Amino acid sequence: ASQAPAFTVVAESAGDIEAREDLLDRAMGPGRRRKSSEKLRRGRRPSEGLAFVARDASGAVLGTVRLWDVTLGEGGPAALLLGPLAVEPALKGSGVGSALMRHAVTEAARLGHGAILLVGDAPYYGRFGFSAAKTGALAMPGPYERHRLLALELMEGVLDDAHGTLKAAGRKQKAQSLAA
Repeated sequence: ASQAPAFTVVAESAGDIEAREDLLDRAMGPGRRRKSSEKLRRGRRPSEGLAFVARDASGAVLGTVRLWDVTLGEGGPAALLLGPLAVEPALKGSGVGSALMRHAVTEAARLGHGAILLVGDAPYYGRFGFSAAKTGALAMPGPYERHRLLALELMEGVLDDAHGTLKAAGRKQKAQSLAA
């Protein structure tokens, strides 16, 4: 694992958007905008207070994570969809992604959210408490691999009866920012 430079996890600011987009392109490649989770984010803003970046001492963005408001099925409970989580490719395995995940989960819980869902690798996200144990009756819009739909309950039982397709529930972007 590479040695991470000193970094801090802080709230994303408007000035981070370009650096964040560039980082996502480097880390995830050109196909990233076609993912089904992207359908739930398009035209929306991240959940209030739940967009974070990792910065080094010079202020450069080393990693990013955002959480988005979703509804679990028709009239179902509110939850969060995490993603994308991305780290500067040269820093993979350096702890930046883990720090972003821990910060995001802690803040979501502090803000009173009931559950976080994501599409990702169970071995990686399992260490933060995510599993597919309660996502069997849930679906993403569009193509996805069912075993990669993972969830973490922040409040006991929130996902017990959750079923149906995730729907976007977040704050809409202002019109002028859609052109960006």
